[in-house]
Amino acid sequence: MEETYKDRTSLVKGAKDIAKEVKRQAVKKVNKAVDKAQDGYTQRSYSRFQDEEDDDDYYVQGGNYGVEANDDEGSSEATEGHDEDDEIYEGEYQGIPNMGQGKDGMVALGQPMRDEYKDRHELETERKADEEELAQQYELIIQECGHGRFQWALFFVLGMALMADGVEVFVVGFVLPSAETDMCIPNSGSGWLGSIVYLGMMVGAFFWGGLADKVGRRQSLLICMSVNGFFAFLSSFVQGYGFFLFCRLFSGFGIGGAVPTVFSYFSEVLAREKRGEHLSWLCMFWMIGGIYASAMAWAIIPHYGWSFSMGSAYQFHSWRVFVIVCALPCVSSVVALTFMPESPRFLLEVGKHDEAWMILKQIHDTNMRARGQPEKVFTVNRIKTPKQIDELIEIESDTGTWYRRCFVRIRTELYGIWLTFMRCFNYPVKDNTIKLTAVWFTLSFGYYGLSVWFPDVIKHLQSDEYASRVKHFRNEEVSHFVFNFTLENQIHSNGEYINDRFIMMKFKSVTFEDSLFKNCVFEDITSLNTYFRNCTFVNTTFYNTDLEQYKFVDSELINCTFFHIRTGCQISFDDDYSAYWIYFVNFLGTLAVLPGNIVSALLMDRIGRLTMLGGSMVLSGISCFFLWFGTSESMMIGMLCLYNGLTISAWNSLDVITVELYPTDRRATGFGFLNALCKAAAVLGNLIFGSLVGITKAIPILLASTVLVCGGLVGLRLPDTRTQVLM
Repeated sequence: MEETYKDRTSLVKGAKDIAKEVKRQAVKKVNKAVDKAQDGYTQRSYSRFQDEEDDDDYYVQGGNYGVEANDDEGSSEATEGHDEDDEIYEGEYQGIPNMGQGKDGMVALGQPMRDEYKDRHELETERKADEEELAQQYELIIQECGHGRFQWALFFVLGMALMADGVEVFVVGFVLPSAETDMCIPNSGSGWLGSIVYLGMMVGAFFWGGLADKVGRRQSLLICMSVNGFFAFLSSFVQGYGFFLFCRLFSGFGIGGAVPTVFSYFSEVLAREKRGEHLSWLCMFWMIGGIYASAMAWAIIPHYGWSFSMGSAYQFHSWRVFVIVCALPCVSSVVALTFMPESPRFLLEVGKHDEAWMILKQIHDTNMRARGQPEKVFTVNRIKTPKQIDELIEIESDTGTWYRRCFVRIRTELYGIWLTFMRCFNYPVKDNTIKLTAVWFTLSFGYYGLSVWFPDVIKHLQSDEYASRVKHFRNEEVSHFVFNFTLENQIHSNGEYINDRFIMMKFKSVTFEDSLFKNCVFEDITSLNTYFRNCTFVNTTFYNTDLEQYKFVDSELINCTFFHIRTGCQISFDDDYSAYWIYFVNFLGTLAVLPGNIVSALLMDRIGRLTMLGGSMVLSGISCFFLWFGTSESMMIGMLCLYNGLTISAWNSLDVITVELYPTDRRATGFGFLNALCKAAAVLGNLIFGSLVGITKAIPILLASTVLVCGGLVGLRLPDTRTQVLM
């Protein structure tokens, strides 16, 4: 009996071995057939996605999205005759395969070869084919979803983020004069504020753009806008110049990610025929941000009464109120973004099919309800997802502590961003990246350089006019007189003031040279740009004044007393109307962009991106030569408006081209790198053009026109993206 049982057991075991061998051979044949079917399928059109029901590589609505459908016949053959040890139930989670298992434990009949047995080149080839297939299908899906309420809602939400970027650029120039005076910033340190903000924006554009390709457009934009809003709000309360620079640095770092993320995000929910026009309309929010900043500065900063102080240690002047008001667009965008979904194109790129399908259905249903067609059904039931290639990440064994884990995570993310950036210089986008680099740099250098040069020239003309009206008083001898009125724009030389009283006075741009003050009293004095050079003070009393030691240049004080000296720099001249003029000039220059925005939006899809880019840059370069005739303030303002109106079309078309030339997996990274380069060129342009103010007009004109024309010619060599789908 036992021998019979042993024979039967050995017979069953031998049958199992034979069945396993047959199964291995069958798997090889099936895998070859599946690979051939996959290669052939990449050539099919979108219409065949909806008709073929038996393909293994697609997701189906109403079923298991993330599970490939097996052939019924193959499944029955694979499970037939299995005992309890070998039986695998349908839908059962098998866990992560053990690398030590043999092939027979890792493949099943009717399934293609696992990715573990393919080299990286083969996987990348399959992924590239999947991406090309997805690009065509996604375009048709977006067309089916239509353009309606969802796109317009996202348009205004992202517009607020772009508006915050425009405000950040303008707020530095508006705050700089008041902040320098309020914080007693010397001339040697006044340039740091503008440069530090651009430095933060440069680093932020690269970092947040790369992060948007790793974690998603919405999440990256939410974080960067939150960073900007927090530090912008905090900077309005800090008193020290160093801490103020620190806050503005991180505020710029946060807002630097707005432009690359916003354009990447919005472009991925637009159909091909709508993309150029609506991205150009989106650019208008940057102009609206500039107008908002100019209007708020005009309405708030000159009102010095909008301030309070707690002793001499804490001062809260009107320019700080302006900084808070300028943070409102950023806060609004953060709140609104919490109600918006992630980009479905990004989700498909990273293999999250279910989430992408649900968002696309949401877009379709939202637009159809707005059109009065709620009964229209979203017919897409399967979407191609690119093959996911796992990256091997080396993690140290000592990751038990939280800070070690955070360090490893940050290092891994930064390394991933760097790898994505390096892929921007791989074929086939390498040539496009080099050309875009040249165009972005030349346009930024010329635009920001002249944008700084224009206001500086206007201020230089104003200063020359103000200096030409200065009044000179020489060899004055005044005794027993009470001065209780305002002195402005005067120079007093070789004067003698005996037993005089200076009470309740304002000194504005007043200089005393080689003068004698004997038995005088200075009480309740407020001064601005007022100095005593090589003067002598004998038995003089100073009470409740802001005349600090640095205002006495090479002067001698003999038996003088100081009571209640107001430390810090004072902003107290209510009749200072020069600020109004500066804000009004910037307001006009920003408003002049409106016609160019409208023209570029209407013609972007008609005449093409390249024609608009090259034509706008060449015309901007030619318009620089009109600066020869700018001999007055009004003429310079007119030239500024003309120049801004011509260059805005180039900016809009360049944004659209950049978005369309990069594939989804590196779109925000490439855009972020170019935007960072833009900020670097802006700083360089500010330094070069700012140093030439008041010296010569020839060099700025020739330099700006040359770089703009050369950049426009390079832009014409870029590929035309008007008719291509979003890769």
